[in-house]
Amino acid sequence: MHEAMYWIPMKDGDNEVRCLLCPHVCEIPPDGIGLCRVRKNVEGRLYTLNYGEVTAAALDPIEKKPLKNYMPGKYIFSLGAFGCNLACGFCQNWTIAHGEAPSSSFLAPEKAVALAQDLLAQGNIGIAFTYSEPLMWYEYVLDTAQAGKKAGLKNILVTNGYINPKPLKELLPYIDAVNLDIKAYTEGFYNDVCKGKLSPVLTSAKLFAEACHLEVTTLIIPGLNDSPEEIRSLARWLAGINPDIPLHLSRYFPNYKFDLPPTPRQTMERAAKVAGEYLHNVYLGNI
Repeated sequence: MHEAMYWIPMKDGDNEVRCLLCPHVCEIPPDGIGLCRVRKNVEGRLYTLNYGEVTAAALDPIEKKPLKNYMPGKYIFSLGAFGCNLACGFCQNWTIAHGEAPSSSFLAPEKAVALAQDLLAQGNIGIAFTYSEPLMWYEYVLDTAQAGKKAGLKNILVTNGYINPKPLKELLPYIDAVNLDIKAYTEGFYNDVCKGKLSPVLTSAKLFAEACHLEVTTLIIPGLNDSPEEIRSLARWLAGINPDIPLHLSRYFPNYKFDLPPTPRQTMERAAKVAGEYLHNVYLGNI
C-alpha cells in the first residue's frame, strides 16, 4: 500500500478520515474503503490499494483513446489499474472498474517511463492513463507523469473528470492531452445512472481546456441522453469554451447492467448533425 494524498483526519477521535480527492468526499471508518474501492483507512491514515498495480498495458493507436486531433498516426503506451469513483450501469470496462480486483502486476513509475521510451521507435509518444479511472490512481499517475515529463514523454488522461479542483490543478502541469467522458448533460442522469454529479465534471472540463489539449466523448444511450435538446445544450456549452473542442459521440451497446438495444445509427447521425451546429469537430464512434 501507498499513503494517499488529499485526506484529513476527522475530529471525533475514532480514527475516521475524510478523503478530499473527489467530490464524494467519503468519510471512511477504520478498515473501510471509499466508493472508489481503492482508498482504505488503515489505523487512521488513508492508503491507496492500487499504487503501481497495472491490470492492462498495450501500445495503442492514439485515435483509440479517442484522440482525433492530437498527434494523429502516433501510438501511446497505455496503462490501466482498477477502481472507479462513478457507478455507471453501462460501463464498458466494468471488469476492472467495478468487478473484483483483477490480477495485476506492479510497475514502478520509473519502469513505466523506461518501457515507454523503449517503444519510441514504434511510434510511441508517451504514456496514457486509461481503461479504468486514472484519477483514482492519482498518486501513481502524478509520480509517473512527472517522471515522464522529465524524460520528454507526452502524458495523456482518459478520464471521467470526477475530481476536486485542487488535486486536478496539481496534476495538470504534467498532462498534455485529455479525453474527458461527459456522460450526459443533465444532473438527473449523473445522479440516477452514475451516482455522481455533473457540475464537478464541467468544472474539470474548463480546467482541462485551459491547460492542455481536450477532446470530449459522450456515449449516446437510447432514451436516456440522446434527445436533440440535450445534445444541443452540451454542444453549445462546449462551444462556449472553444468551438474547436472535438466531440466524439460514441454508439452504445449493451454491457454490464444495461440491456437496452444498441443505439440506432439514425440517432447517432442526428446527434452529430445537431452538435455540428455549434462545434467544428464532431466524430461518430462505435458505428
